[in-house]
Amino acid sequence: MSLPPLRTLYFEDLNVGMSETLTKTVNSDDVIGFAEVSGERNPIHLSEHFAARTPFRTRIAHGLYTASLISAVLGTHLPGPGAIYLSQTLNFKAPVRIGDVLDVTVTVAELTERGRKARLTCEAKVGDTVVLEGEAVVKVPGRGDPGGVD
Repeated sequence: MSLPPLRTLYFEDLNVGMSETLTKTVNSDDVIGFAEVSGERNPIHLSEHFAARTPFRTRIAHGLYTASLISAVLGTHLPGPGAIYLSQTLNFKAPVRIGDVLDVTVTVAELTERGRKARLTCEAKVGDTVVLEGEAVVKVPGRGDPGGVD
């Protein structure tokens, strides 16, 4: 994954319906690295031998690894630097396997002027299969906020 360039959108720049998609091919090094960082070392993620005996028949990525790509979109592009995560719901629908190409899309669903909050729908797909869906709420800086990001 090449990281998209940082883009800062202020609350005033956002509109309902705006969306951004990040495409990422899941590789073994990503899954191993996530296990190292998170401490979540379930062998279904790390051992092909173990995973072969599961209903998935092969290693799968951590669900929260997939969810972390939502954070990547929120923190780098929509709305971008300065956005503060307030909440996130996650519904895991299908496994993500090593080698799968993930498309993670975040869409502005609602804007609340008070507190400058944005509610965003979040979806991750492998091909036409939804593997994760949920909603995020973030606080978005305004153009005139002290200490805002420029």
